[in-house]
Amino acid sequence: MTQDELLDKILSSTELPTLPTVASKLITLTAKEEATLADIGDLVSRDISLSAKILKVSNSAFYSFPQQIGSIQQAVSILGMNAVRSLVLSFSFLNIKGGKTPNRFDFEIFWEKSLASAVAARLILEKVKGIDAEEGFVTGLLQNLGELILARTFPEEYEKVLQDVSDNQTDTCAAEQAVFSADHTLVGTRVAKRWGFPESLIAPLEFHHEPEKYTGNNTNIRTTIKAVYLSDHLINILFSDRPEVYHKKFQKEANKLLGLTGEALESILNQLHLRVKEAGTYFNLKVKSSKSVQEILQEANIRLSLINLDYDQINKQLVQAKINLENLTKALEEKNKILDNLANIDGLTGINNHRFFQNALDQEISRANRSSSSISLLFIDIDFFKKFNDTYGHQIGDFVLAQFAKTILENIRQYDVLARYGGEEFVVILPETNTEEALAVAEKLRIVIESTIFRDTREEYRVTASFGQACGKPALEDNFTKDTLINQADQALYEAKEKGRNRVVAFTPKKKWFSF
Repeated sequence: MTQDELLDKILSSTELPTLPTVASKLITLTAKEEATLADIGDLVSRDISLSAKILKVSNSAFYSFPQQIGSIQQAVSILGMNAVRSLVLSFSFLNIKGGKTPNRFDFEIFWEKSLASAVAARLILEKVKGIDAEEGFVTGLLQNLGELILARTFPEEYEKVLQDVSDNQTDTCAAEQAVFSADHTLVGTRVAKRWGFPESLIAPLEFHHEPEKYTGNNTNIRTTIKAVYLSDHLINILFSDRPEVYHKKFQKEANKLLGLTGEALESILNQLHLRVKEAGTYFNLKVKSSKSVQEILQEANIRLSLINLDYDQINKQLVQAKINLENLTKALEEKNKILDNLANIDGLTGINNHRFFQNALDQEISRANRSSSSISLLFIDIDFFKKFNDTYGHQIGDFVLAQFAKTILENIRQYDVLARYGGEEFVVILPETNTEEALAVAEKLRIVIESTIFRDTREEYRVTASFGQACGKPALEDNFTKDTLINQADQALYEAKEKGRNRVVAFTPKKKWFSF
């Protein structure tokens, strides 16, 4: 049968999955330029069961918002349009089960792999600046939608595909072409167009196996396609019998396609199995206890080394390897606790260090971008601290630095982030805080510091501090970057010191300054 005949049969088949009403209407609604967040919230709220599921995920570690989200309208406002659409589509498709005719296509394994791919794509896009990771989740989830459709619509014919893949280690797309004269990328794309999916969701379905064939001009779509392509390598690490091959491919191509650093790749690989397990809980999908990528690769290496050993040698080596692994695991647990503190905590003051600040700021900017909210930054510098050290000595200076940090920490909100930027300079991230609110916080801190007496066993000491404040709204500023926000706060701090210190100065885009 020709491709056109195949697609006609699929689109007219009673076995073709149908979109739930809310999902179908949501796709139509979000395609309209005049659609508002209130319209979306009102639509989703009509489905009580779906609303409950979305609220559950919104309040989970999947998003890690500091405040409790109590309604769909609030969820839409904070998460944003793309995130809510992704959640609705995710819950809708994860409910699709097998067709009426029994076959060997394992729907549970299919959705387990699909969910893992969704998590992987989202993890990858979180490491790419300026890209909304939410659509990565739903495109990763649906990348093999065509397989599901073919297996439900033509169960007997798809048995041949599965048999060919199993017996001859044939590529799935090649096996589908041999049976249907089309593969799942074409089928998934055509059905998605029939359902009215936007281009941002259709293109990854079509090009996720061959990202270089996408010729469109949309940078975000191109990046998402690459992320979904790379997520397939990660899934093969978790589920294939050649994890070491796909591990090498992922490392090489992730750097080539998206410029991801070694640190970013390590973070993705370390988090993958944990995030997949968490996602299974959030989306009501049973996920088998998954091993870490490191464990999978270790087992693969052991299997290779055991190929030429006899039975007794294998048993002896496995017993010794198990003993060594148990001892190593205990040692690593203790060392990891120490390393976590060393990596993120400033040794002198006990607060977050510069590295932690950079990572935290990336996360808060991404959150502000999703929720279209403001984010403010305070740079704080202790006035004349070199002179203070010269007068009282560095030991007293270290004592004051630690007490200074403690004082600030006691006077900010629980979800604000305080870090030591370097030397006597500190920084505070204020999520969901505009300029006026941030200036009020800064002035409060300035007064507290000015009036605080730092006492050791012998004497009392006083210091003052200068504050530089900057604010941004990432979703509404075309040229917004993390570095720009930092530079603006730093410039405002410099202005505060130039104007006599012990004051608060805010940065404004027109480079005019005001202080109080």
